[in-house]
This record gives sequence, C-alpha cells and structure tokens, in this order.
Amino acid sequence: MAPGALPDFLVVGAQRCGTTSLHQYLAEHPQVRAAAGKEIQFFSIHYGRGERWYRGHFPAPMAGRLSFEASPYYLFHPRAAERAAATLPYGRYIALLRDPVERAYSHYLQTRSSGVEPLNFAEAIAAEHDRLAWALRAGPDSRAAHTVLRRYSYTARGRYAEQLERWFRHVPRQQVMVVRSEDFYADPASTYAELLEFLDLEPFLPPRFAQHTRRVERGGPPAEVARALRDYFVPYNARLAELLGWRDPGPLPAGPTDSGARRVSVGPPTAHQDPPAVR
Repeated sequence: MAPGALPDFLVVGAQRCGTTSLHQYLAEHPQVRAAAGKEIQFFSIHYGRGERWYRGHFPAPMAGRLSFEASPYYLFHPRAAERAAATLPYGRYIALLRDPVERAYSHYLQTRSSGVEPLNFAEAIAAEHDRLAWALRAGPDSRAAHTVLRRYSYTARGRYAEQLERWFRHVPRQQVMVVRSEDFYADPASTYAELLEFLDLEPFLPPRFAQHTRRVERGGPPAEVARALRDYFVPYNARLAELLGWRDPGPLPAGPTDSGARRVSVGPPTAHQDPPAVR
C-alpha cells in the first residue's frame, strides 16, 4: 500500500490543555481527515523511523480535504519545531495554552494515576529540575529523556513563551495559531469558528461540544503549592503576554488585543528560574 499524504496541519500542544477534545472536533469536520490515531509523535519520539513511516498514518491525498494529527509533546520537545518546519514548510500549527498552574496539577494527576509518580505534588515540583537535568544528559532523544520529559515536566511545560519562541524561529508566525484553553472551554463554538477560518475550512459546527479528556479532574492543587507556583509563573506569563500581544499577564494572559495580536515582535527572553521550593 502506498503511503498517504503528509498532514496539512498539526495540533502541537500543550499537554493537558484540551487537545483531545479539539482533535475530536476537528476530525468531525467534513473537509478534515484525521491520522490513524492521536499522538503519532513523529517529530518528537519516532523521527528516526522516517517520513514513509509517518505518511503511513495518513489517508491518500484527496482534493478539497485536509489531514492532520495532534501530538501535544511537539510544543515542548526541543527538536520538534525544526523537524516539523523542514518536513511541513507550509503546514499550519495550533497550540492550546492553559493556566500553567492548573495545567501542572492536571499533568501531575495524570502521572500519579498512571502509577509512575510516587511523590506528592509539592515534592514532585521540587524534584522536577533534577529529574529533567538527569534525563537530558544523553540528549533530548534518548529513551530516558522521552520518558522523563513527558512524565515529570510539570512546570517546564507551563513556560509557554520559551516554547513558542523556539517554534517561531522555525515557522512563520502567520502559520501558528495560539488559543487560550479557557476561551476554548468557555465558548467552544466561537473558538472553533476562528480555528476553521485560520485553516481556510468552511464553517461547520459539530453535533455537540462534549469534553473528551482522558480523565475527569476534581478539585485543584493544594493552596500553598498553588500560591508558590503563581508567583513562579509571573515573569513567564508576562513574557508570554509580550510575545503574543496579549493584554493581561495574570495567571494566563486574558486574550489578544486584536485578531492579529498573535504575531507581534519578540523581545529579549526571560531568564530561566528553577521551580519553586514548597514545604
């Protein structure tokens, strides 16, 4: 069987930000065909398998139809942007960004429920820097790096500006759409319509906007840990607001100042800080 066509667009992240639901909604559009399975992870984990392997996950080309996949690790993986840009130079890319404190706790709950996180949330945050540093000793494509970066990057994945800056170095900004998860949750129909316009797809509404997350979350992070993380993310959220032209650098910027605000100039990067110590 001949391999399929390369995808026209990707949902690149972020993890625990609504990508599973968005994948479902986009796959329901009559002009869209999804890959065989969510999270193909070609540009992150399986790049060595080659383009033919990747094409094998997609249908054959069809006039008037777009294909896509969603792998939330792409936004965070250090080499995914460069690889995607080289393979899909005219591709379009969608990133969902959630309040980084809520995202970190959601990530922690997912890892904990999988049975691979023995620490409580505060301990896991304190251990994150050393865990990631150890895993990256052999580079970001080692087996250890893939495992640890995906499981334990609770705060690192919430430093969105540095991840988007990496993508913007390789992909023209007009090919990237950034969406607040909170906007997506509050008004999925409007957000979905904006995404269809970005992808040059005809207007369409799914039968219903149901939640398709893999786990149901109840409650929030411990108050003391949440306060420490709010303080930690202040400069990173401010950097994100500056990068995207968003008004408010609060827990997560409130939204674009206008329809083109996602494509403003990039200033100097925020200095890296270790995750906060919480006792």
